[in-house]
Amino acid sequence: MDFLFYIAAGAAVGFTVGITGVGGGSLMTPLLLAFGFPLHVAIGTDLLYAAVTKAGGAVSHGRRGNVDWKLASLLAAGSIPASLATVFLLYQFGTPDGYGVLLSGVLGFMLICTSAVVVFRSRLQSIAIGRDRASPPWLLPVIGLFLGIAVTLSSVGAGAITAALLLILYPAFRGVRIVGTDIAHAVPLTLAAGLGHWYLGNVDFVLLGCLLVGSLPAISFGARFSNILPERVIQPLLAVILFGVGIKLALF
Repeated sequence: MDFLFYIAAGAAVGFTVGITGVGGGSLMTPLLLAFGFPLHVAIGTDLLYAAVTKAGGAVSHGRRGNVDWKLASLLAAGSIPASLATVFLLYQFGTPDGYGVLLSGVLGFMLICTSAVVVFRSRLQSIAIGRDRASPPWLLPVIGLFLGIAVTLSSVGAGAITAALLLILYPAFRGVRIVGTDIAHAVPLTLAAGLGHWYLGNVDFVLLGCLLVGSLPAISFGARFSNILPERVIQPLLAVILFGVGIKLALF
C-alpha cells in the first residue's frame, strides 16, 4: 500500500512541476519528509529523481537549439567539483547523524530562497530587461561553486534559483534558452550529487522507482493543463508552503 502512496506523490509533484515549472526538488524533498523518510534519504533519493526527470527535458531542449552549452559547461566547471568536494566533506562526518543539522539548515535556506524567486519572478524579469549587457564568463564557475554545494546539501536550487540567476546575468536570452541551459546544467549536477549520496548510503531505490513511475507521465499531463490552471493562482500558494517549510527546517 505504501508503494501506491509514493507513486501518487510522484504524480502530484510531476503534475505541479508541469503546470508551474517550479523545481521538483523544492517540492519532493519536503513531501518525502512528511512521509517520514529520514532527511538524508529524502535528499539523496530526490537528487537521482531530479537527474532522471530532467534528462528527457535536456535532450529535448538540446535538439531544439535551446541550450547554450558553453554557459552550461562553465556552470558545471564550478558545480561538479564543488558537489564532489561536498560529498567528501559529508563522508568525513561518518554518519547522517553527524551532518543532519547541516542538511536541515541548508535545505531550509534554499526553500526560502526558492519561495522568494517564485514570488518575485516578475520583478527579476524587470531587472533583467533593465540590464544592457551580459555578465563576464568567469562569474559562472563561481556561481556554479555555490550551486554545487547548495544542491548537494539540499537537493534544491538546480532549477528555479539557477534559472533566476541566468535571467539576471544574461538579459538578452529568450526565456526558453534560459530554461534549456538551466536543465542541461542541472542533469550532470544532480547526477553527480545523487551518486555521491548513493555512495554515502542515502538513496532508497525502491522509493525512487515508485516516484518515477508516478512523475514521468504526470509532468507531461500537467503541462497540458497549464493554461487551465494559471501560474498566478498556484505559484503564490506554493511560495507560502515552501517559505513555511523552509523557516521550520532552518530554525528548528
